[in-house]
Parts: sequence; structure tokens; C-alpha cells
Amino acid sequence: MEKKRVADDHEVEPAVPMRVDRFGFVKQEQNPSEGLTRSRSASEFGRDERRIRKWRKMIGIGGSDWKHYVRRKPHVVKRRIRKGIPDCLRGLVWQLISGSRDLLLMNPGVYEQLVIYETSASELDIIRDISRTFPSHVFFQQRHGPGQRSLYNVLKAYSVFDRNVGYVQGMGFIAGLLLLYMSEEDAFWLLVALLKGAVHSPMEGLYLAGLPLVQQYLFQFDHLVKEHLPKLGEHFAQEMINPSMYASQWFITVFSYSFPFHLAIRVWDVFLCEGVRIVFKLGLALLKYCHDDLVKLPFEKLMHALRNFSGDALNPDVLLPLAYSTKVSRSLELLKLEYEKQNGKQAEAHVKQGTQQPP
Repeated sequence: MEKKRVADDHEVEPAVPMRVDRFGFVKQEQNPSEGLTRSRSASEFGRDERRIRKWRKMIGIGGSDWKHYVRRKPHVVKRRIRKGIPDCLRGLVWQLISGSRDLLLMNPGVYEQLVIYETSASELDIIRDISRTFPSHVFFQQRHGPGQRSLYNVLKAYSVFDRNVGYVQGMGFIAGLLLLYMSEEDAFWLLVALLKGAVHSPMEGLYLAGLPLVQQYLFQFDHLVKEHLPKLGEHFAQEMINPSMYASQWFITVFSYSFPFHLAIRVWDVFLCEGVRIVFKLGLALLKYCHDDLVKLPFEKLMHALRNFSGDALNPDVLLPLAYSTKVSRSLELLKLEYEKQNGKQAEAHVKQGTQQPP
């Protein structure tokens, strides 16, 4: 009997529960010290509750007081957003600051029409990429599950809504991020607000053929690195490294790809409020934080470091204040004009070359 009981112990293994973090991402390995993490104090809970109450008062029921509060106290709103939107209110606030809530209310039934009755030339591409979007998040892991269906619906609807843009792979990470905080229809209209420029400059140029806005942003960022971090800029030049080799995804997915989620959502809080400047600022802050290490590295190690920043460098409470202190607005405007001037000359040259008759 004893032997049988031992055999049974070996045959029946208890199921190991899936471990997820507070955002729903599966934890790949257990940190031995995790079990020793101290419980949050009553004072911390109290502080969070007071913060949430302040935000609820600022927003009003269903966002009814938001515009009035923003008009009266824009600096308070900006300061609170930079500190981080409470996670329980993030989805609603994102819709309010992006202008997508207004688009939703002005277009009843449009999303349903796009999803159910229209067809898209990008459907197979979208299906192929679905499983690559946040594969470690429980919402998107199940093949043909609710998360993957919602992601497909949002991307398909947008590809029909704007056939010039259609679908580009990087859009999946943006749509996926939004779906973790709001419904399909809300996520769709926020995507529209971003790409069409409801509040800030339109993002659609990030995804049009040739990625024209990505090219502009990389030109601007390259010059900003040389301006703000001249020693690193010189080292990049010596190693023949340019921003297209490491920073394209920063702009295409607004840090939602390959960066820790707790950092990405804090960036998105500010991005939706202040626009694309935060991507430039954060990129410069990352390079500045790692500056002393980066300037010593040869090409291969340098590329690895630029694609795999350390945990310390990705701490939002350290990185974001560094980004906020970086001034880029005037330089961005001047560099945009310079880029347009250069590209205008190139385009003009191509036109002349195309129209020139052979002798």
C-alpha cells in the first residue's frame, strides 16, 4: 500500500497556476525575492485613494466636467497626467484627452458597419500578425479568443475606414495597448483620433507607403542627439549607427513595443496629452541615462545595448523626470522646416529628372 501511495504521488502532479503581473502579462520566471515583497502600507493605500478622488472630481460623471476643468486649470491637469493617470481611470481619461470620445458620439453605428458589412484587402495580413501582438498577455494569448478577435476587428475596421493607410504591422501594438483599457469601439475611435489628428498632429504618416513621418522623425532625432549629446553623437557617427537602426519602433509604436508595460502606459499618458514631443524627449533621456556606457561600446555591443536597455534605465520614476527636463520644442520646429526644405528640393529634382526629355 505504501508503495502504491508513493507511485500515485509521482503520477499526479498538481497544476501550476499561471502567474501574471498586475497588468495581466504572464511572468516568465519567479524572482526568489518576490515572495518577500512588502505589503503596501495603509498610508500608501490612502494616498492612492485620495489621488483617485481628485481625478474623479476633475473628470466628473462620465467625463462631464473634463473640458471645463481643463480650460480652468490646464497646468494642474498637465502636472497630474505627468505623475501618472490612475490605472482604474486610464481608459476614460485617454479617450477624453485624445478627442476620441467626441468622435465616437458623432459617429454612431459607424464602427459596427465597418466590422460587419465591409471587407478589407488587409485581412490576411492582420490575421497573420495577431498572435505576435503582446503574446505574453493573457487577453491575447488564446488563439481566436476574445482578445485576438477584438484586435482583428479594430485593425480590420481601420483598414477599411482609411484605405490609404490600410494596415501596417506596428499598428497592432497601438490597438492592442488601447484594448487593454477600453472596448473595441472606443479603441477604434482613439486610433482614428491619433492617425487623423483630432488633437495633435496626425500620425498617419507613420504608416503610409514609405513611412514619410518616420523618416522625418528620425532626421529630427539624429540632429537632436548631436545637439544634446555631442560626444555620443560623434561615437554613433564613428560606429556608423543612425537612429533608423534602433529608434524606428519608438516612433511607430510609441514605446508600446519591447518596452516594459509600466513604462509604456506612463509614456502614453503624456503622449496623448502633449503629443509626439515626449517620444523625442524620452529617447534622449534614455541615451543620456546610459551615455557613459554607450560611448565606450563598439558597434555590435552598442547595437545590443540600444535594443536592450537595462531595468534601471527603464524606471519611469527616474526616466520621465529626466525627459520632462529636456527642451526640444524649438529645435523640433526648426529641424522640421529643414527636413521639408531638403525633401522639397529632392522631390523637385526628381520631377525635373522625370520630365526631362532625352536629347
